Amino acid sequence: MIRHRGQFLKLILAQAALAFLLSLGGCGFKDKPVPPYQLIPQAVTDLQYQLNDKGATLLWSYPTTTVAGSDITDTITFDLYQAVVPVDSYCKTCPIPFNEPLSLPGGALAPGGSKTGTHQLTVLQPRHLYFFKVRSKRGWWIESQDSNVVSFLWNTPPMAPEGLTAVSGDTKNTLRWNSVNRHQDATPMTEPVRYQLYRSVDGASFAKVGEPVSATNYTDTGLENGKTYSYQVQALNAYAQGTVVSSSMSASVDASPQDRTPPLPPGNVQGIRTDVGIKVFWDHVKATDLAGYRVYRRSEGEAQARFVGEIKLPYNMFIDTRAPQGVSLLYSVTSIDTRDPANESAKSPEVNVAN
Repeated sequence: MIRHRGQFLKLILAQAALAFLLSLGGCGFKDKPVPPYQLIPQAVTDLQYQLNDKGATLLWSYPTTTVAGSDITDTITFDLYQAVVPVDSYCKTCPIPFNEPLSLPGGALAPGGSKTGTHQLTVLQPRHLYFFKVRSKRGWWIESQDSNVVSFLWNTPPMAPEGLTAVSGDTKNTLRWNSVNRHQDATPMTEPVRYQLYRSVDGASFAKVGEPVSATNYTDTGLENGKTYSYQVQALNAYAQGTVVSSSMSASVDASPQDRTPPLPPGNVQGIRTDVGIKVFWDHVKATDLAGYRVYRRSEGEAQARFVGEIKLPYNMFIDTRAPQGVSLLYSVTSIDTRDPANESAKSPEVNVAN
């Protein structure tokens, strides 16, 4: 009888406790509970990686809304999942063996703002495949679905190219460097190597020039004469898994293209003797940077013509007041441009002024 009375008392107490909890609104909330899906962040969809000679950098965008479309302005943190598989034992059809997640700090978003999450990876094992995914979290219990999965094969980067040189030309610079055949750990390379050239103009940031090349030279064309261009080159190893592992940058080199193209030589050169000397004249050369002409003379017995005078525009005639008497003389004319020093054309055909 006493035992039944004790069980009845326990039942009465349990019903009273339940009634008390229900009077509080349930689950500890005074207001109506919010369904969890209204709090869950949208999954990250743009997880990506960037490789360099030091390792890799993961990047992704902070979610800005929940799965229900509500703005997120409170603090977001992240769980990063990683899997590492030796390339020789990788199974394409097997599940990816992700490890326990690494908790990463995050932050809050300003209304209407955006933010990029990053994580540096510096201790990577050669000939291993790396897989990553990320989840965003609001507090310890509200987390998103998995992000997209990214993967890459890591191998020891190649050595940086050495011996970079630059030779300037007219609106172009020609770059050359030594080939790279070893990794940073001095082991020989068996995989293909290509090279990416980078350029800076008048001290600005370096940017890629063209696509990677397999040759150890590159001619950078279409440049502006007189500007200073700086160059660096980087070695790239490409692997069958689509991963490209890059070296550090080479030492930089500067080059300034110059106008090295001379005008055309003058045509229709003629010469006659006058009372004041031998008058030499010719047709004008058409060139936007033409500065003038130079006149050369030799006697029939001389092998080399000597310079006898320079004429500036707009003139196209020269009087040789010091021409020797009693011998036949041969005259030729060149054209020069406005460069300093000037680019000079080849000599015109000679005109013979008889004695």
